[in-house]
Amino acid sequence: MAKTILNGLLATATAVGLSFPSIASAQSLDEVMEARGLTQQDLLAAAKTYTPTGGRDEFIVFSSGGQSGQIMVYGVPSMRILKYVSVFTPEPWQGYGFDEESKAVLEQGRIDGKLLNWGDTHHPAISETDGDLDGEWLFINDKSAPRIGLVSLHDFETQQIVVNPIMQSEHGGAFVTPNTDYIIEATQYPAPLGRGFAPLSEFNEKYRGAVTYWKFDREAGRIDQSKSFSLELPPYSQDLSDAGKLVSDGWSFTNSFCAERYVGGIESGRPPFEAGCSQNDTDYLHVINWEKAVGVYEAGKVEMINDHPVIMMDTAIEEGLVYLIAEPKSPHGVDVSPDGEYIVVGGKLDTHASVYSFSKIMAAVEAGNFSGTDPYGIPIISMEDALHVQVALGLGPLHNQFDSKECVIYTSLYVDSQVAKWDYCEGKLLDKISIHYNIGHLVAMEGESVHPAGKYLISLNKLAIDRFNPVGPLHPQNHQLIDISGDKMELLYDMPVPLGEPHYAAAIAAEKLKPLVRYRYGTNSRTGGKHEGAVRPGQERIERDGDTVTVYMTAIRSHFTPEIVEVNEGDTVRFVVTNSERAEDETHGFSISTFDVNLSLEPGKTATAEIVADRPGVYSYYCTEFCSALHLEMTGYLVVKPEGYVEEATVGEEGTLWTEADYKKQVETNVQTQGVIDSVVVYITSRNFQDFPEVVALVEDATDQLTFAEDAKAKSEAAATESDWQNATLWAGQWWQYQVKAADIGLRAKNFLDEEGAVVTAE
Repeated sequence: MAKTILNGLLATATAVGLSFPSIASAQSLDEVMEARGLTQQDLLAAAKTYTPTGGRDEFIVFSSGGQSGQIMVYGVPSMRILKYVSVFTPEPWQGYGFDEESKAVLEQGRIDGKLLNWGDTHHPAISETDGDLDGEWLFINDKSAPRIGLVSLHDFETQQIVVNPIMQSEHGGAFVTPNTDYIIEATQYPAPLGRGFAPLSEFNEKYRGAVTYWKFDREAGRIDQSKSFSLELPPYSQDLSDAGKLVSDGWSFTNSFCAERYVGGIESGRPPFEAGCSQNDTDYLHVINWEKAVGVYEAGKVEMINDHPVIMMDTAIEEGLVYLIAEPKSPHGVDVSPDGEYIVVGGKLDTHASVYSFSKIMAAVEAGNFSGTDPYGIPIISMEDALHVQVALGLGPLHNQFDSKECVIYTSLYVDSQVAKWDYCEGKLLDKISIHYNIGHLVAMEGESVHPAGKYLISLNKLAIDRFNPVGPLHPQNHQLIDISGDKMELLYDMPVPLGEPHYAAAIAAEKLKPLVRYRYGTNSRTGGKHEGAVRPGQERIERDGDTVTVYMTAIRSHFTPEIVEVNEGDTVRFVVTNSERAEDETHGFSISTFDVNLSLEPGKTATAEIVADRPGVYSYYCTEFCSALHLEMTGYLVVKPEGYVEEATVGEEGTLWTEADYKKQVETNVQTQGVIDSVVVYITSRNFQDFPEVVALVEDATDQLTFAEDAKAKSEAAATESDWQNATLWAGQWWQYQVKAADIGLRAKNFLDEEGAVVTAE
């Protein structure tokens, strides 16, 4: 174990360019510790996070990407970034916003006719079954515009964006109910519902908040906007939400700030918003019976605003759907305990965390025990009647996450730059740890579910200041990994986050995720269904319909078919490209010079690039993913002929002339190569390769390559029969290219079987 740790440390030192004169020759951990000035505690922390080469993480974290409009995916405990998932922002490496299929998803996010090219992602939520994370879907909101994105965790691609038709802004999304029946989204800043106009002088009368319940159709894998609805709320700035679970299932909780309903005006000499929105000692926690609200909505007791059903406040009050409870001023998070009995709220301008009892809340509701109503008539439950306990934690309590240990919770303290560990049942502080710096959200492993996993906590810090090498005035954010397995918290690792300002994150056990290794052949990844333009090798073609040219193309190591596409100036050209590979990770790209196109084509995927050939010229297209030894040869030409061009009948000269001797030499090479392939085939088929899906896919891919090789061989031999040594030699060369690919795949399969301990089943 010590040697493994040492190798990991040495690899890390080399990777980051550290130069310690004695490290290269160090033979023991003591020598490394001395050379680098490390302590035993440093090495223990390194051992807890170090993941050996080829190793996998126990948990996967989905972190919001803030102003990047993306989601960042990384592993725990290694803290290695694995992927960025684009949601609201185009991203060329994955072709998002550059192929026609993903453009259609981004088009769903248009607001008031405008296509938005960025988003501010804040709160990811993983789909749940019976209150446990199930790893099927992920939802995330856009604070900059009232939108929710849906990501399939089968391929980590965004498949849907829905726009809230009544909100002007939102922050309180996305939060799911225990069986992902609904996704909860709450407004942030009050505005006239429907995004219309009303003067600020009529703020109290015409400005409103709201909470939307988006219906999720799990079978279809889509948010069903036709079965979604909202509740009108007062013009308090609603913030974050959480759904009840177990005993509180069917209810949801949304906190708020600026219950003062203050409208600023610093430019007119009035105090700014921050002064007027923090005068009261308390704000309001909204307690909503969403399950009962579904019945009210289905009964048609709604008002349609922008074709969206809204349960108005008067109806919500009459039907007993919404109640208010005082909460500490300027709260920024509400979290329901794993058993559903307790609701925990912290106030940014308070020192306490408040724990409410769901049982007490229900008792007050059933008894009609209210301290009064707010200005809009919503019943108010007194804090004293709902409160279980309040605990002094420190300055700026914000967000909460639950441990696997009963009654243990962690709360971020923004002003103190600390995390507090405490017992919410007995109301007792247990531990504190300092972080770096100004923590916002925090995430424990599956810490929002009915069965938290514990083990690790991540502090999502707003500032890094002096923690990393300086890279200019704009610093990275800092995610810090904390060991929570013992009685005392232990800081293990700092991870710079080089994008946006990540807010919340959701963590799930890696074993619950079952992502695809490859697509079913010809899949449109943005719908999950069959792409209507997919073709298999041998079906490639070019079709013209008026001034629209459609190229049905395949991509496979190491060529596109067709390789030359001729069109006329002014034509609209649609390249529908299918990756014919079946081997894992054999992704191809497709770019056309100067046309702002890049497709990401994973095995089996079909995607479309559409351009207007508005300028005569010859434009190369090529594979943008380094896919094989002949990657650079994976190219072709788009020839755009000028308007009125008449082609002369000429025959181009070959660059090199091949002879009968060249043909025979190539055939001899091919025969030898086939011998290698045959030996690998014998090795694989004599073992239990069918027990390994990865190898079965490789064998399928290799078989395809050998089928192509047979076709090229037949063409080569036919040309040789005609003494056409030029084409005979070239087709023999193509025959060999397919053999090389098959051999490469076969050797990958052989190595996999060796590493996995495959057993001999036949001689």
